[in-house]
Amino acid sequence: MSRKTKDWNYAPAPESTAQAKVAKRYDLFINGKFVAPKKGGYFRTTNPATGRKLSDVAEATQADVDTAVKAARAAYEGTWGKMSPRERGKYLYRIARLIQERSREFAIIETLDGGKPIRESRDVDIPLVANHFFYYAGWADKLEYAFPNRKPKPLGVAGQVIPWNFPLLMAAWKIAPALATGNTVVLKPAETTPLTALKLAELIADADLPPGVVNILTGAGETGAAVVNHPDVNKVAFTGSTDVGKRIQQAVAATDKKVTLELGGKAANIILDDAAIDQAVEGIVNGIYFNQGHVCCAGSRLFVQENVYEEVMWKLKRRIETLVVGDPLDKNTDVGAINSKEQLKTIQRYIKKGIDEGAEIYQSECELPSSGNWCAPTVFTNVSQSSTIAQEEIFGPVLAVQTFRTVPEAIEKANNTPFGLSAGVWSDKGARLFQISSHLDAGVVWGNTYNQFDPASPFGGYKESGFGREGGLHGLSAYLDL
Repeated sequence: MSRKTKDWNYAPAPESTAQAKVAKRYDLFINGKFVAPKKGGYFRTTNPATGRKLSDVAEATQADVDTAVKAARAAYEGTWGKMSPRERGKYLYRIARLIQERSREFAIIETLDGGKPIRESRDVDIPLVANHFFYYAGWADKLEYAFPNRKPKPLGVAGQVIPWNFPLLMAAWKIAPALATGNTVVLKPAETTPLTALKLAELIADADLPPGVVNILTGAGETGAAVVNHPDVNKVAFTGSTDVGKRIQQAVAATDKKVTLELGGKAANIILDDAAIDQAVEGIVNGIYFNQGHVCCAGSRLFVQENVYEEVMWKLKRRIETLVVGDPLDKNTDVGAINSKEQLKTIQRYIKKGIDEGAEIYQSECELPSSGNWCAPTVFTNVSQSSTIAQEEIFGPVLAVQTFRTVPEAIEKANNTPFGLSAGVWSDKGARLFQISSHLDAGVVWGNTYNQFDPASPFGGYKESGFGREGGLHGLSAYLDL
């Protein structure tokens, strides 16, 4: 599919799917093998860009969760628990290398199942997945160095529930530190994007990881609840919506389970008048449009200092018009498909709400495909601080723009949200970057860049964006009894 702009066309450059092997049906991965669900239920997973079915996937029930947790417990008390940290690290290295070897297949399946552009899957997601396994492999036999004068011990069985926006990366964020610290895992991927997790299960089997160390159960909300509430799960790690996170916190409050929650966000991107405007505009686009806004840390609120507002908006609108919206498998595509029909309806509802509340809308003049789930890159101006689109997480390619005069005003507006996951600041002066970032209620603040991740850097939020950290040394402590 070619995408026409005002003056030129891109010729189609589709990625071949020949290397991506998607089975017609997937079972549950328990105790090192794929096994049919005990009640025989399966559900469809579809390509959001076309609406076509990709595969039938098993739906785990409470009985399947019980079996998986028992397998994880047996591995923790047996082979994995008795194995030396050095040997455990070797398995993590092996998994990382296999991911690198099969990176193209993983990238294609991630795009087919999730709708994100192949460039993002290929160049960002999959390399980060391998890097997380490499990073935590290095820590496996150095825990006493990481936590001096303590005796770090694994917690036991970790129940992990991940979202659909970064399916394989979220799995790596959770599985790698859990294994490096000697725990075993029961992972539940999102029901709309289960395929790369199941492909990871195939890779884990090929890596000869001892049976029961990693178990992957597919299903919907009831499956995730069964994992979280299982009495023999020692650690719960969840990434997803704030509402579900609150329910999880209530469910485990009366237990001794250790919990980390990485929840919603409404990140602020602040452009000061001395910023490099072209660089800042590109950072805005990277923070909200290249990933369809399907990131909890998406820079969905933009604050621009008044004296550069006209320049920023003129350049931003011109840049949006150049974005290629279409087939996620096309290497030219910048903005892919919305993950599901339900999410698209949510985004459309928020767009209508923004218009009804008096904000001015600007959308790129792109021709959207006739089938699949699509939303044009959207900008709202004349947004008030109390507007719904400025306060609630949309999880789509929708940007709400406000202005400010002074730095204290920008900080006050940026912090005026129930969330506190991430933020970005753009300025030519390092002192101003540090001054503002130290006053922002956000777990991660980027300076003159956005959406940059590294396995050695912790990630997490404040307020209703959750608690606990993933990544870096902090990610190890979440899986240890110190």
